[in-house]
Amino acid sequence: MEPKLTFAAFLQKYSSDDKCLDKIKDIRFPDGISCIKCKKVTTHYKIKGRMQYACSYCGSHIAPLAGTVFQKSTTSLRLWFYAMFIMINTRSGVSAKQLQRELGVTYKTAWRMFKQIRVLMADVDINPLGGNGETVEIDETYVGGKGINRMRTWRQGVEEKQKEPIMGFLQRDGKVYLKHVSGTGKWAVIEQVKNYIDPKARVMTDEWVSYIQLKKHGYFHQSINHKQMFVKGDIHTQGIENVWSHLKRGIFGVYRHVSKKYLQAYADEYAFRFNHRKSSEKMFDALLSQISSVRMVTV
Repeated sequence: MEPKLTFAAFLQKYSSDDKCLDKIKDIRFPDGISCIKCKKVTTHYKIKGRMQYACSYCGSHIAPLAGTVFQKSTTSLRLWFYAMFIMINTRSGVSAKQLQRELGVTYKTAWRMFKQIRVLMADVDINPLGGNGETVEIDETYVGGKGINRMRTWRQGVEEKQKEPIMGFLQRDGKVYLKHVSGTGKWAVIEQVKNYIDPKARVMTDEWVSYIQLKKHGYFHQSINHKQMFVKGDIHTQGIENVWSHLKRGIFGVYRHVSKKYLQAYADEYAFRFNHRKSSEKMFDALLSQISSVRMVTV
């Protein structure tokens, strides 16, 4: 059984800011800290009262938080780790208002913390799915607004707002990518498919007309007509539909509203949890490991 990072285990492992800082130091400098003056890897000790380490030989300082999502934050590092912990352990997400109540910080601080943590949840490297001939499910969904059913023409009205489309690419028993797109026309779909799916993959979709072009681009494509049935043997899109259920329940039930500007960040959050769902401890470590490759955002 995969290890589970319980709240008790979390409190024991990260019981102080110094322990949290040591963890970040080990992630950013796995082979030891190379002193900029000594020009070699040297022993560094923690400076009391500061989030820095000093070289035991020349005394030069190094700040593991510099350039990370924690940079210049006056919030306790332990509280940052707790915010990360509850984000990975809550299937439908946690609102900034809830974090504000639990940590005793301002709403602005809580919202910024979650925004920076979602930056860590984004996929830095995209590896196309289905490279060994695996089955990949594709589907699209629409979030927000009060527009009419997307099967019909959308009309601008007083109480209607444009819905935002998200495309999902799920390799069965594997990874999922969620992408906020500008549209789901045939050329937009082909562009996204080429970015996220290997030509060797076996592709499953519904009968949305934009997917007709997939065979012309060399993909082995099978579809299911949802007006007649949802499953025909192993031809279905149930896996990606399950991802949509978690995403929409979280957005409508927890966050209530997500702006177009930040929709991709929220999609990254749900994709990250889905991709690391089998172990909460590995999920937390995977989130922390992103610190070395992802930098803070200021907008």
